Amino acid sequence: MAESYTGDAYCVKCKEKKNFTGEVKVSDSGRRMAQGICPTCGTKLNRILGKA
Repeated sequence: MAESYTGDAYCVKCKEKKNFTGEVKVSDSGRRMAQGICPTCGTKLNRILGKA
């Protein structure tokens, strides 16, 4: 089961922070990152998370 994340991230297209819901992914180097979609413009949002 994929871990979900609810919080805010900066949208480059809207140029402001937006609340989003997305899923947490782990990169090859072990970094955790939340990926979701901006509710306003539909751009992909990314937020790097701390260690678990």
